[in-house]
Amino acid sequence: MSAADEPSGVTPDRKIALLIDADNVSHAKIGEMLAELSKYGTANIRRAYGNWASDSLKGWKDKLHDFAIRPIQQFNYSTGKNTTDIALVIDAMELLHTQKLDAFCLASSDADFTPLVMQLRANGHEVYGFGERKTPSPFVNACTAFLYLESLEAAAPAASSDPAPEPAAKAKPTAKAKSATAKTADKSLAMDANLVTILRGAVEAVARDDGWASMSAAGSAAKRQAPIDPRNYGAKNFPALFAATGLFDIVKVENGQGYVADKRNKDRAAKPAT
Repeated sequence: MSAADEPSGVTPDRKIALLIDADNVSHAKIGEMLAELSKYGTANIRRAYGNWASDSLKGWKDKLHDFAIRPIQQFNYSTGKNTTDIALVIDAMELLHTQKLDAFCLASSDADFTPLVMQLRANGHEVYGFGERKTPSPFVNACTAFLYLESLEAAAPAASSDPAPEPAAKAKPTAKAKSATAKTADKSLAMDANLVTILRGAVEAVARDDGWASMSAAGSAAKRQAPIDPRNYGAKNFPALFAATGLFDIVKVENGQGYVADKRNKDRAAKPAT
């Protein structure tokens, strides 16, 4: 992949440790969080902390498998004491001194992590944060960048079985491309919320100012989020997988370079700039 395939500021080789306070963050947003993180690098280390025997974390269990997140068990040794926080802090400091990481990401709405963020940044690491709007400002302000989970929900809504209407002024794919898309469109893929979140997040992560992303860059961004292989979905490659969902517009320009855009994006250019 050439450097031109990625938008300015995206460095996919950067290694990020994602540490999740599962007691404090909803499992429903993990796909969107990973999609957002793919703009900054690859979450090579993914850990979620909590007492996994608790019924309150039941919804997390499937997500752990879907997104290759390692669960870290932490028993509640004392009533009223949050031992999960302590376990996360200990691991973060160990990773700081034993792994060659470029950044950390903390998913929590708990201001108790503010000193940890400040220490990580003092050691030269960027720290990205995710949390609810109730997150106290000291934690938010300590992070390099902080995104509210409610904003992620607005940016990546659940997949719909009906593709969004196409903008009036959009690039016209060739008749051959239209035929291929029509033949391969698969509503079951459009209803796969995890897959759609990954693909849409990938396009958003590497889209240029005109709203279009090079197909090779979008495929790479998708793989940074999850170990996704198009063949597992009945598609031979990423262009075929994007087309099969029916949720994206795909254009191939004269030099053979492919571009992809989310059909929901009404502000994109009519065709990719070349």
